[in-house]
Amino acid sequence: MKKGISIWSFSGQPLETCFQMAKSNGFDGVEVALAETGEINLTSTQSDMAAVRSAADRQGISLYSVASGLYWTYSLSSDLREEREKARSVVVQQLKVAAWLGCDTILVIPGSVKCGFSENAPVVPYDVVYERALDALRELAPIAEDLGVAIGLENVWNQFLLSPLEMRALIDQVASPAVGAYFDAGNVVAFGYPEQWVRILGNRIRKVHIKDYRAAAGGLSGFVDLLAGDVNFPAVMAALREIGYDGWITAEMGAYHHYPETILPNTSAAMDKILGRT
Repeated sequence: MKKGISIWSFSGQPLETCFQMAKSNGFDGVEVALAETGEINLTSTQSDMAAVRSAADRQGISLYSVASGLYWTYSLSSDLREEREKARSVVVQQLKVAAWLGCDTILVIPGSVKCGFSENAPVVPYDVVYERALDALRELAPIAEDLGVAIGLENVWNQFLLSPLEMRALIDQVASPAVGAYFDAGNVVAFGYPEQWVRILGNRIRKVHIKDYRAAAGGLSGFVDLLAGDVNFPAVMAALREIGYDGWITAEMGAYHHYPETILPNTSAAMDKILGRT
C-alpha cells in the first residue's frame, strides 16, 4: 500500500513547500484539496493545475486524490436549491481538477442531516438527504466516468450513512463504476468498528483515510495522533488486505498548534508501523 499525507496536515505553506516536506519525511504522495481560494480553487484552470503537477514532479511526490472542505458550506442535500446546485458545481470542478492533476479519485460528502457543528446548523430529514444524495450522484456519475475520476463518498460526522450497510446500498443504487467509498477509519470509532466497515464495503472502497480517535474523550477533542487512540490498526489493515485493497492510505491529521512541522515525522513513523514497513 502507498503512504500518503493530507494537505490539511500542513500549516499553510505553498504547495511546493508541502510537497518537499512530505517527500523529506518519507511520504509517497500528497492528497491536495479544492478550496474557495488558494492554489487549487473553484476557478482554477488546466494551466494552473499543470503548474501544480510540475511542482509535485520536481519534488518527486505523487498526487492521487483531491479532497474538499467545501461540502460543509455547500451541501448536496441542502433545503436550498441554489445551495444544492452550487455543491454540484463544486463536485464538477473537483473532478476536472483531479483529471488535470492526474488524480483518480475525489473525496465528496454526499449530504448531511446536520451540515456542520454549530448549534444553529440546519437539520434536514434523513430520508430527504438520502434521496437528494442519490439524485445528485446519479447526475454526477456520468461526468466522473467521462473524466476517468472516481467519486469517493466519505463516512464523516454528518449524521448520515451511519451504517456501512447504508453506504453500501447508496453506492449500489447509484450503480456507477465511478462512485465508491472514501473510507475513513478514524471517523467510525465513535459509533462502530472500522474493520467491519472495510469488510462490508469491500471492493467499493476507492481510497482510505486514517486518523485515530479516543472514544473516552468524546467530541472533536477525541481525535489524537496515530496509535494514541482506539482504532485497531492491525485489524483494519488485515481487513484491507482481506478485500484486496492495495491503494493509497492517507493520514488526515491536523497540524499541531506549536511546532506544526512535527506532525510529519510523527505521523510518518506511525504509518510505517501501521503499514508494516518497519
